[in-house]
Amino acid sequence: MNTAIPEGYALITGASSGIGEAIAREYARRGVPLILTARRFDRLQALAEELRPQVPVVVIAANLADPETPRALVAEIRQRALPVRILVNNAGYGVPGRYLAKDWATHAHFLQVMVGAVCELTWRLLPALRAQGHGRILNVASFAALVPAADGQTLYAPVKSFMVKFSEALSLENADAGLHATALCPGFTRSEFHDVTGTRALMSKLPKWMWLRAEDVARTGIEAVERGQVVAVPGLAYKLMRALAWILPDALLLRLMARNSRRIRAID
Repeated sequence: MNTAIPEGYALITGASSGIGEAIAREYARRGVPLILTARRFDRLQALAEELRPQVPVVVIAANLADPETPRALVAEIRQRALPVRILVNNAGYGVPGRYLAKDWATHAHFLQVMVGAVCELTWRLLPALRAQGHGRILNVASFAALVPAADGQTLYAPVKSFMVKFSEALSLENADAGLHATALCPGFTRSEFHDVTGTRALMSKLPKWMWLRAEDVARTGIEAVERGQVVAVPGLAYKLMRALAWILPDALLLRLMARNSRRIRAID
């Protein structure tokens, strides 16, 4: 284990697959002990067994759609006396279709996972992260936060935009304590995300240059938060698209998004 790395665990939500799993692997490679949480306990256990030869790994199954989960999760971590130095708010998913295509309970659960749990976990852990003197918060947002919203998955871009602004505010408020907060904004990444939302067939039509590897996304996010970069966009193509979005008028960007929404979203 790398003794130069400050002591403390990385708590990673949604660690059972995709970007969360890739972040867990990258932190393990760097010698950082892990607390992995997600709904799928069997997947977490399998990942933990694989990574334990490298670092200590604690597995805690948790459903962040339950409003009681953030409090209970932090209480269990404290009961086990596990010092958290890094918080990775990664858990998330999409709700395909237009806003009225789903009942309110579906949207409420989505908002709890994507906003409520993120805010509460951060609030409950922030005092300890500040006290570390080198705490880190990595919020996995999306490139969707940096461009106009698409037709379909109505709440996805707004909540990811929130994560960017949340990271900016946390970074400013906690700089005095040596705490870095970063919003990681990947574009389309090869993972189970699109299988869960039922949009795999649509996604397969996108050109290969638009796809990122989860491993590269994870490395970009970890390196960004370590150097204090507040917003991180993985991949040269997406960096160029972000620059283009700054230049083009909003009205033109909205028209482009309207024309291409059916290529990237399941619309009911």
